[in-house]
Amino acid sequence: MIKSLSIKNYALIDKLDISFDKGLSTITGETGAGKSILIGALSLILGQRADTNILKNKNENCIVEGTFNIKKYSLNNFFKINDIDYDDITIIRRQINQNGKSRAFINDIPVNLPLLKELGDKLVDIHSQHHNLHIKDGNYQLFVIDSLSNNSNLIDDYKNILKEYKQTKKHLNELIANSEKSKTELDYIQFQYEQLEKANLTSNEQEELENEFKILNHAEEITHNLSTSSQLLNNEENSILSNLKEVHSYLTKLINFFPKSKELSERIDSTYVELKDISEDIENLTQNIEFDPNRIEFIKNRLDLIYSLQQKHNVSTIDELIKLKENLNEKLNKISSYDSEIDKYKKLVKTNEEKLVSLAQNISQTRKNIIPKLEKHIINKLQLLGMPYASFKVNIFNSSEFLENGTDKIEFLFSANKKIDVQEISKIVSGGELSRFMLTIKSLIVQSSTLPTIIFDEIDTGVSGEIADKMGNMMLQIADNIQVISITHIPQIAAKGNKQFVVFKDEEKEISTTKIKSIKGQERELEIAKMLSGDEITIAAIDNAKELLKK
Repeated sequence: MIKSLSIKNYALIDKLDISFDKGLSTITGETGAGKSILIGALSLILGQRADTNILKNKNENCIVEGTFNIKKYSLNNFFKINDIDYDDITIIRRQINQNGKSRAFINDIPVNLPLLKELGDKLVDIHSQHHNLHIKDGNYQLFVIDSLSNNSNLIDDYKNILKEYKQTKKHLNELIANSEKSKTELDYIQFQYEQLEKANLTSNEQEELENEFKILNHAEEITHNLSTSSQLLNNEENSILSNLKEVHSYLTKLINFFPKSKELSERIDSTYVELKDISEDIENLTQNIEFDPNRIEFIKNRLDLIYSLQQKHNVSTIDELIKLKENLNEKLNKISSYDSEIDKYKKLVKTNEEKLVSLAQNISQTRKNIIPKLEKHIINKLQLLGMPYASFKVNIFNSSEFLENGTDKIEFLFSANKKIDVQEISKIVSGGELSRFMLTIKSLIVQSSTLPTIIFDEIDTGVSGEIADKMGNMMLQIADNIQVISITHIPQIAAKGNKQFVVFKDEEKEISTTKIKSIKGQERELEIAKMLSGDEITIAAIDNAKELLKK
C-alpha cells in the first residue's frame, strides 16, 4: 500500500507531502483545483513518461517520491531477479531535470522506465474516468474473465507454445519459399557445378601451365642458347673446361718452388668441377627441351578454359573457382534436403497446433466455468446500486485463429431496463450506468487480485444521492481487502473515507499553487456541507454532512 507521497515542482505544485492509511481514503476539491495533478505525479513513479511541460519552475528539477509497504505482496523474487535491494518499506523516486531527462530509482538503485512500470503495475491500479470505456473493449472483457478464472498458468503455457508455433511456422514458410526459388534455379546451378566439376581444376595448375607454355613456346631459342653454352664450356678445341684444365696443369708445376700457386691451383680445380657440373646440367636440359605442338595446343586450350571460367565467375584464381564449386555443391545438397526439412517442420507445426488446440480448449473451459458466477455477481451488485431490472450476459465465441490468449472472443451483453433484451454493452450503456457497471467489475476483480492499492479517479461520474451512497459502500467493501483511494465530487462517497483530503488552489502568490491537506472534525463537516450545497453553506447542509459522516 502507499504510505506516503512527496511531490516537488510538478505542474501547479511547489511541494506536497501526503500520508495515506489503509482502508478507504477520499480526495475532494473544486473542479480545477488539481486533483488530477496528484494522479499525474503518482503516475510518474509508476513508470509513465514525462517531459519538461510538467515543471512548475523551469529552472528546477521535478522530484516525485513514494513510500510503499510491500511486505505482504510476495515481491522478493521480482527484486532478486532485477538485482534490486529488497525492503518491506520500498521507496520509489523519479526525477525530471530541466532538459526533460528522467531518472528513476527503486530503493536508491537506478532503474529504467520499463522496469519501473513493471513494478508500478504490481503496486497500484489507477482507474480514471476514461477507463470506464475499457468495458466496451473485447480484450478488456476477456481480461475480466481471465482475472476470475485462475487460468494464468494455462495462458502462460499457451503463449509459450504460440510463440514457438509462430516461429516454427515462419521458418517453414521461409523453407518453402526458398525451396521454390531454389528449384527454379536448380538447372542453372547444376550446369555451373557440372562445368566446374568437368574442368577438374587443381590448386597450382594455372601457374604450372603458364610456365610450361612459356618454355614450349620458346623451345627453339632455349635449345639454341643451351647448345651454344654447352659448346663454349665443353668443346674439345679451345673450350672453357679444356683451358681451365690446362691452367690447372701449369699452376701445379709451380708448387714446389712457388707455394702460392697451390692455392690458385685448388681454386681453379674447384671452378673446373663446378663448371663441369653446369655443363652436364645444360646438356641434360638441352636434351629435355623438345618442341611439341600437340602439348602446346593442349596447354593453350586448358588455359583458355581456366581464363574463361575466371572471367565468367568474376574471380582471378583457380582456388576461387574451386571454392565456388564447393559452394555450388552445398547449394545443390541444400536444395535436395529442402523436402526433408519441410516435412520435419510441417510435423513440428502440426504438433504445436495440437498443443495449442488442447490448451485453448482448457482455457475456454475455465472461462465457461466462471461466466455464470460473473453474471450472477454483476446482476446482484447492479441491483444493489439501483438497477433492479439489470440483465447481464456473457457470450463466448470460438475463433478459427490462434489469438494471443486462446481462441475465444468475449462479448458482454447488458440491459438496464425491464423487458428489454440484452444488447452489446458498447451500444446501450449511459455514463452513470457505465460507472456502476465498472465498479461492480472492479469489486469482483479485487477478490482475486494481489494489488496493494486501487485508485478510483471519479469513477462515480453520472451518479448521485442514494446510488452514490451505495457505490461508496461498495468501495468500503473493496477497502476491506486492499487500500482504496477515491477522488470524488460526490459527498456521499467522500464521507465514507476513513481519511479525507481536500485539494485546493492557493491564489495568494503571483502564480497559482495546488495544495492538499487532511481534514477532520468540523473542517470535514464544512467540506462535505459545501459539496452538498455549494459556496453558501446552509444549516441543513451541515446537518446532512454530520449525518453522512456519522453513517
